[in-house]
Amino acid sequence: MSDKETILETKKLNLFYGEKQALTEVDVQVYKNHVTALIGPSGCGKSTLLRCFNRMNDLVANCRIDGEIIYHDRNIYSPGTDVVHMRKKIGMVFQQPNPFPKSIYDNIAYGPRIHGTKDRKKLDEIVEKSLKQAALWEEVHDRLDEPAMGLSGGQQQRLCIARTLAVEPEIILMDEPCSALDPIATSKIESLIDDLKKTYTVIIVTHSMSQASRVSDYTGFMYLGKMIEFGDTEKIFTSPDEELTNNYITGRFG
Repeated sequence: MSDKETILETKKLNLFYGEKQALTEVDVQVYKNHVTALIGPSGCGKSTLLRCFNRMNDLVANCRIDGEIIYHDRNIYSPGTDVVHMRKKIGMVFQQPNPFPKSIYDNIAYGPRIHGTKDRKKLDEIVEKSLKQAALWEEVHDRLDEPAMGLSGGQQQRLCIARTLAVEPEIILMDEPCSALDPIATSKIESLIDDLKKTYTVIIVTHSMSQASRVSDYTGFMYLGKMIEFGDTEKIFTSPDEELTNNYITGRFG
């Protein structure tokens, strides 16, 4: 794994909600242009860790973080970090599709407009490119002015992915992006993830071990706020080093 380029790295990451410790001494490396899956039982800290990667936990009262998350040789929690710019580069796709109550076009154009793009021709190009990257253009290109809420659940989730892509991130965080979707929509999202890693780095939290094994190159198994094991996905699922990992993979708990 040493030949892979590390794009994001945690060092001795601890997170507390008040007195309760939710993450303990988490060390993990995320490799550029690969898909990393975080798996583990409910409440193990995987979504909490994901939200640390773009400081979404800043919005939670009584949340305190120790340790470092290194991105481009800088700790994103250090004073002076431009959090708005950082969240532009490390985008988030949530569990439930959450399109804005606007047109399909305006959902995609929203981010670029916020960041200063006003030229209509340029916005048109961004909207088309983002929808194509999210494998949605063919389905919606003739109804861009229609409300995004009129799309199916799977289409809404791909729209949210397109909206994230529109501001040109480097890393895409996905928190159980398929949990609200049917198998056909899930298959489309999984195929899309495989395509996205050519250009982006993807970190996905999933409850589905079969999904993790299908879409990811690397997998981290978490339990009680700790990173129990991290490595090549095939190895994690076929010959893990830790007994806890093996017990979870084989369905003995969780």
